[in-house]
Amino acid sequence: MSLMKSLLGAAAATALSVTAVLADGPALVFDLGGKFDRSFNEAAFNGAQRWAEETGGEYREIELQSDAQREQALRRLAEAGSNPVVMAGFAFGSVLDTIAPDYPDTTFVIIDSVVDQSNVQSIIFQEHEGSFLVGMLAGMASETGVVGFVGGMDIPLISRFGCGYAQGVVAANPDATVIANMTGTTPAAWNDPVRGGELTRGQIAQGADVVYAAAGGTGVGVLQTAADEGILSIGVDSNQNGIHPGQVLTSMLKRVDVAVYNAFSAGEEIETGVTVLGLAEDGVGYALDENNAELITPEMQEAVDAAREQIIAGEIVVHNFSDDGTCPVAMQ
Repeated sequence: MSLMKSLLGAAAATALSVTAVLADGPALVFDLGGKFDRSFNEAAFNGAQRWAEETGGEYREIELQSDAQREQALRRLAEAGSNPVVMAGFAFGSVLDTIAPDYPDTTFVIIDSVVDQSNVQSIIFQEHEGSFLVGMLAGMASETGVVGFVGGMDIPLISRFGCGYAQGVVAANPDATVIANMTGTTPAAWNDPVRGGELTRGQIAQGADVVYAAAGGTGVGVLQTAADEGILSIGVDSNQNGIHPGQVLTSMLKRVDVAVYNAFSAGEEIETGVTVLGLAEDGVGYALDENNAELITPEMQEAVDAAREQIIAGEIVVHNFSDDGTCPVAMQ
């Protein structure tokens, strides 16, 4: 047994050393699913690349192969002198809470989780606000009055997306029905496009003609199936409109790229504590470009932009599922 553990440990170390890019300065650790998932991780990568291109700086990066590598990756980067060390994903939370005190001279930045340590900046997004806007677009675009939501891992964070979306749908069409499914209960749910496609077909069978994917790499399967079946989809995190031009209604932008870029730009002077990014901070929003311009009528855009301003002004309050674990809109 000890020999097997040693072999597994060596394999993990090899994987990390291969994926790490040697450099000085900041570092970025991607969550499971890979940096080219066309969604959350890729947004983080784009932010790091923007920083590198604008400054000429270099950074270290690590792509995880398993959950077991999280602690090893963070310790390796801190001990190598990287600062700050940015990690994309809530799943780093418990590990970071444990190791942050061991490296008081290193500033860590975690996206999508709050870690109460003096050398940690926690960045959280108001996903429910951005999801409300794309939900409005779904409610206005739907011809059947039935729309779908496919989430990734069944956690409160993703329920926040789904609940905000449902509120936006019924704000635009009070008679609409929202069907919701989660892909799974383990991190594998972020990278299962086949299952994403299956869930999408199931929602289409129930009448859905617009489906919103908040599922990382799994969402690629949702968007593909929606395009194959002739219905509209909604992307997430990155602008995914161009994956299937003319068939992706919009994408809920979660500016993970901006969070990473800002962290890298601040360097060792980064402020710790909690940073919240919502509509008011341009941390979330919806994507409008040449790929979906014909799908969004001027009336739809006017309604959504008005709602955006009302949310920022506090005239519309979008319920945050994470506050109490409930949603005011029923989802099937």
